Amino acid sequence: MSGHNKWAQIKHKKAITDAKKSKIFSKLVRFIGVEARLAKSDKNSPGLRAAIEKAKKVNMPAENIERAIKKASEPGGQMDAITYEAYGPGGAGVIIETLTDSKNRTAQDIKHILSENNTALGGIGSVTWAFTKEISPEGLIWKPTTSVPLSEEDLELLDKLIDELEENDDVQDVFTNAE
Repeated sequence: MSGHNKWAQIKHKKAITDAKKSKIFSKLVRFIGVEARLAKSDKNSPGLRAAIEKAKKVNMPAENIERAIKKASEPGGQMDAITYEAYGPGGAGVIIETLTDSKNRTAQDIKHILSENNTALGGIGSVTWAFTKEISPEGLIWKPTTSVPLSEEDLELLDKLIDELEENDDVQDVFTNAE
């Protein structure tokens, strides 16, 4: 009678999708909170409007969005947006945008992930020269002005690095100039 119960299989699949959704929602709540603080909770400001649209695209409940905006207007925890730069496998530039309440913890986490993947943090401006910051429907993004061709092996290593970075709760976006 093994495998006769469909609910057991559905339960496991649901747990996986719920975990992914939760991770995305928590990142978006932080993003909305920072934008709300910058806009002083004015929903008509471009930054907050873009953050809300981004949340709506992933079907985040309106109640969660409102709660994030309300929480941001209360005095208390300060979230900092920090951008890290690194050179990945094959010399590809990597820009890591984070949103954190603990700069030291996040810096150590990023350094640890990079060192595990045989890369290291770069200095300020060491990678951003190869990108321009542009406004898109998702908000401000880093668009590469130059690109670096990578071998299949380097592309796999870069994908692994990006996946590990995106697993970190503080990391909001990762941009690269790899072809």
